[in-house]
Amino acid sequence: MESFTPATDAVGSSITLSALLALVPLVVFFVLLAFVKTKAYVAGAWALLAALVVAVAGFGMPVGLAVLSATQGAAFGLFPVVWIIVMAVWLYQVTVRSGRFEDLRRVFDAVGGGDLRVQAILVAFCFGGLLEALAGFGAPVAITVTMLLALGIAPVRAATAVLIANTAPVAFGALAIPITTAANLTSYTGDEIGAVVGRQTPLLAFIIPLVLLFILDGRRGLRDCWPVALFTGIVFSVFQFLCSNFFSYELTDIVASLVALAAAVGFLRVWHPRGGKAAAERMQGELAAAKAEGWTSAGGGNTPVGSAATDTATDRLTPSRAWMALFPYVLVIVIFGFVNLWTLGVNVPEALARTTIRIPWPWLHDALLDADGERVSSTVYNFEWLVTPGTLLLISGLIVAVVYSRFNDHGRYPLSVGGALQEIWLTARRMTSAALTILAVLALAYVMNFSGQTISIGTWLAGTGAFFAFLSPVLGWIGTAVTGSDTSANALFARLQETAGAAAGLDPKLMVAANTGGGVMGKLISPQNLAIAAAAVNMSGRESVLLRKVFGWSVALLLALCVIVFLQSTPVLGWMLP
Repeated sequence: MESFTPATDAVGSSITLSALLALVPLVVFFVLLAFVKTKAYVAGAWALLAALVVAVAGFGMPVGLAVLSATQGAAFGLFPVVWIIVMAVWLYQVTVRSGRFEDLRRVFDAVGGGDLRVQAILVAFCFGGLLEALAGFGAPVAITVTMLLALGIAPVRAATAVLIANTAPVAFGALAIPITTAANLTSYTGDEIGAVVGRQTPLLAFIIPLVLLFILDGRRGLRDCWPVALFTGIVFSVFQFLCSNFFSYELTDIVASLVALAAAVGFLRVWHPRGGKAAAERMQGELAAAKAEGWTSAGGGNTPVGSAATDTATDRLTPSRAWMALFPYVLVIVIFGFVNLWTLGVNVPEALARTTIRIPWPWLHDALLDADGERVSSTVYNFEWLVTPGTLLLISGLIVAVVYSRFNDHGRYPLSVGGALQEIWLTARRMTSAALTILAVLALAYVMNFSGQTISIGTWLAGTGAFFAFLSPVLGWIGTAVTGSDTSANALFARLQETAGAAAGLDPKLMVAANTGGGVMGKLISPQNLAIAAAAVNMSGRESVLLRKVFGWSVALLLALCVIVFLQSTPVLGWMLP
């Protein structure tokens, strides 16, 4: 097959024209999703078609290679992305089918001082941050949004809150793999990049719990609960800075999330939120209205609502029942921690990495060449059948099913292993439209990446001279919005950021870090993440509703980061950099 080398100035030998044409597929997608209000997989299909046309007619990519690029993207979308989502929702369904999730609600009721809003913050921000640190790639969104539903949060609010909460830990997610990826592609170490990122994202992370309060209960929520939200955010940000700069950037989110959770629980021992009962009544009314409109949970069942205060004596939480309710999530943390950390002197990640099957994508791998005539490494599909978060969630769910079926409290919590396995098929069938969306979006991303469309947009933005310091985070934002991964955004633009920064007389290390930080805000509007959240609350096909809810927050946080990075490139805030 004819070889192809992407060019940034493929259209009329002009980077500007090439970049503007490359934006067409993204515009098509977001216009159809946000304004025409089509189903997400329909918007994704049209955007994919637009990307294929632009790749072939505008960037000169052979038709066969363009189609093969789409197939590799779809394969990645199916495994591991869809696999992760299905397994995350299935794990939730196992706990619901067993009846243990009602006890989990009581646990968070006790920990959160009886205030539903505080409970939601602890789940979405602290526990979600911990899951992002260990797993990433959509698993935290899928798991925590189902937990918020179980607490009694209405579906749109639950999905919106989780998407916004997921911004704070993304830069250091999955054991800081985005930063490690950037380090592998630039002349800096992960410690150097992580230290700069740790002086950027914490400046915004501390306000996220306050934003969550506003999302959950408007101004009343802020008025009633702002002390604990602000305290939790500040503790998270301080330890994110300290760990990334002075301890281990890979463990940053693990430390920050655990310390913030412990600090919040301690704070609630001496301070109590106001208006919790009234807020619970408002939220229960909203959830009841959603059910009246035909909404059910992702599992098709009812979501527990109410307050532990209304429980009968036989329903009161005991230590053993609390432990069994928390067991699935403690197990997830243990298993993910085991496969991502050194254990008893053994490099477990390196050992498990040997199970990965590397598949050079047929024909595409030999035909897609870089500027030096070398094969592009990203055309190798890594089939991580064992170490992907989806498989780890499957293992976790099977262990949970066995334990729950064995210790069922004399039939009080009925669950069989066969019933748990049946839920896998039921969950997968209910999430068909979400899977189609993800396949279309990932196919779109791969076509744009391999044809040169994404890098053309990045090169165009990099040609703005000193003002590039302000625009630098926008590259990461675009990259993550398209691919759904801060890691992928760094793979696309980290080297470009370093080169452009040096050419513009800016600190290249600052620009590389800004790419990572900008990607954090792009995660919020990533079609992949939107599809995950929508599927988890049984809103597949209505991703446009979530996009309209979160887009403004994404842009506002991005602009704030742009200002921070620009000022850090000047003497005004330059003193902040290591």
